[in-house]
Amino acid sequence: MDNKTILAEGKAILGIEFGSTRIKAVAIDEKGNVLAQGDHGWENRYENGVWTYSEEDIRTGLQDCYANLAANVKNEYGVTLTSFAAIGISAMMHGYLAFDQAGKLLVPFRTWRNTITEEAAAKLTKAFGFNIPQRWSIAHIYQAMLNKEAHVNDIAHFTTLAGWVHEELTGEKVLGVGDASGMFPIDSATGQYDAKMLDIFDTLPEAKAVSWKLRDILPKVLSAGESAGVLTEAGAKFLDVSGNLVAGIPLCPPEGDAGTGMTATNSVGLRTGNISAGTSVFAMVVLEKPLTKVYPQIDLVTTPDGAAVAMVHCNNCTSDINAWVNLFGEFGKMMGYDIKMGDLFTKLYSSALDGDPDCGGLLSYNFISGEPVVNVEEGKPTVIRTAESKFTLPNFMRMHMYSALGALKVGLDLLLKEEGVKVDKMLGHGGYFKTPIVGQKIAAAAVGAPVSVMETAGEGGAWGIGLLAAYMLNCKASAGKTLQQYLDDVIFCDMKAETLAPDASDIAGFEAFMKNFKAGLSL
Repeated sequence: MDNKTILAEGKAILGIEFGSTRIKAVAIDEKGNVLAQGDHGWENRYENGVWTYSEEDIRTGLQDCYANLAANVKNEYGVTLTSFAAIGISAMMHGYLAFDQAGKLLVPFRTWRNTITEEAAAKLTKAFGFNIPQRWSIAHIYQAMLNKEAHVNDIAHFTTLAGWVHEELTGEKVLGVGDASGMFPIDSATGQYDAKMLDIFDTLPEAKAVSWKLRDILPKVLSAGESAGVLTEAGAKFLDVSGNLVAGIPLCPPEGDAGTGMTATNSVGLRTGNISAGTSVFAMVVLEKPLTKVYPQIDLVTTPDGAAVAMVHCNNCTSDINAWVNLFGEFGKMMGYDIKMGDLFTKLYSSALDGDPDCGGLLSYNFISGEPVVNVEEGKPTVIRTAESKFTLPNFMRMHMYSALGALKVGLDLLLKEEGVKVDKMLGHGGYFKTPIVGQKIAAAAVGAPVSVMETAGEGGAWGIGLLAAYMLNCKASAGKTLQQYLDDVIFCDMKAETLAPDASDIAGFEAFMKNFKAGLSL
């Protein structure tokens, strides 16, 4: 069946992901081939001390993204989209969206980027004997309880961004297990919220003072392959303002960007890992056995099918690089050059390869917002040099490429060096890896192991959630490949990947940079 027929007959699969700076939609076939794409650019706002997106931002962003996809399909294939075989919704994980009994949002969406839950995260970590990061949903709701915020007693349900959008489309209050594991700890033996920790939460004084029980307001947990409802009439209108989309389309469990990143890089099996590097950066490794102790720098989450994963998540990655690239772009325009942004990024990123392995002694911190992994409370992007530093453009760009992974490396060193966690393959994806070789080479130096980048590395989470929707259909049809088997046998069987081993001088140079990076954090 050709692409036009697949789209016209509603046999394509739709994946939509809400990233930090872009909402992206992809239509794929059952083999994962991309048929069409659409997107919508957006930015978070810092309002009243909170990083947020408004309800209007979310709704209109989703609708514009879908309309862009539909327009692209119409232009390329002459097809008006009316249906899909399945739909999947994904979004940035964590954060806080709390609703009352009528479904009204009680306070503006608090995203993962907020570092305002330090007290709650510390108290819960101690009570559970399990690391609860500041950005997790349970830390946000508990901090609101500690703050005695007026809305707390009215909470009937709370969820993530993906969970909320999915509910608008289907009416179902559910989450994929990977996204749920960023709300509250998951017991990988059961694939559900950890019952002992739920009981511990109920004993906290603040929990006894409210009218609800935590287990009653959390979304239901589903695993990859399970059905998560169908598109309602209201949901179809919410997504497609043109009115062409029909109801009744099945949806897979909504997932977080970590789970879709693992899926998109085929790293859901034991001893596999991936680095997702864009506005934020995180590295994930599927564990063979539990860690020996609790690390505040390491989250324990799950794959979309419930396997235990160690995750190092950092709030900041490429935003500071982007700011500097934009500055160079302004300079180019001032000098009369019309340089395409894609070319500018490629040239500047590539120049980093000509820099000294230790960046010539240059140092920077890319902290646009707070960075809990290294105990930095608020964003203060900084560039530092001494009179002896070699202040050249290649060193300057290499410094920024190192800095983007600096906080991540602090956490990864604990995981790989101190815990001795084994990784057979590490895959890179996201904007950091878009320029060939550069990000991959530097990431390999940070990890101290080979890093691979697949030809689909630029597809990202929208493609990943599309694959999970396709897997749901496959599970119904074939009664049961595991997610790993499905990805190996159907999606990635012929996929090409470029692998780079770390260079010894790069490793030594990154370690020298990190010595200064750690020493300068006290500033």
